[in-house]
Amino acid sequence: MSETEKPQSLRDALRAVSLRESGWRWLLLTVLLIVADQWSKGWIEINVLLGEFTPVFFWLDITRLHNPGAGFSFLAGAGGWQRHFLSVLAVVVIVLLLIWLRTLHARRDGILAAALALVIAGAIGNVIDRIEHGYVVDFIHVHWQQAYFPAFNIADSAITVGAVLLLWDAFADWRRSRGAGRIP
Repeated sequence: MSETEKPQSLRDALRAVSLRESGWRWLLLTVLLIVADQWSKGWIEINVLLGEFTPVFFWLDITRLHNPGAGFSFLAGAGGWQRHFLSVLAVVVIVLLLIWLRTLHARRDGILAAALALVIAGAIGNVIDRIEHGYVVDFIHVHWQQAYFPAFNIADSAITVGAVLLLWDAFADWRRSRGAGRIP
């Protein structure tokens, strides 16, 4: 299969890129972010009381909040079933993203591979919390005067940056495809 041919199946996609050159090279970033996320949450749990706010800048507080739901506390009051549902859903998504990452070329598809590595790191960091505690520990609290953004953590930041990179890569791919179809 040449570089320009698109793989027809997952098997073809896995064969098209060697393990050494695959997007899995980006998993070091994933591991580093998981370690930073878990370390920071552990530090917060030891040193900050639940609900305590410590101002860092006029727009930033360090706090300790527990989120039993998903992003922005979605499903937080659902009664407990969401812990298992969100954990299983996250594990399925992680596996699918790992397979996708394996089919990518680490350098040629660098932005997309980095994006997936970031999303995987964030998902794993938050799944660890859900399994260990039944909730996710959030501690970064950004605000402007009386406008408060929901508290988040390093895992949430990784997911957000990864999602932005996914959109950027998709937009760049769309622009390339539009340019390729034009008559000079």
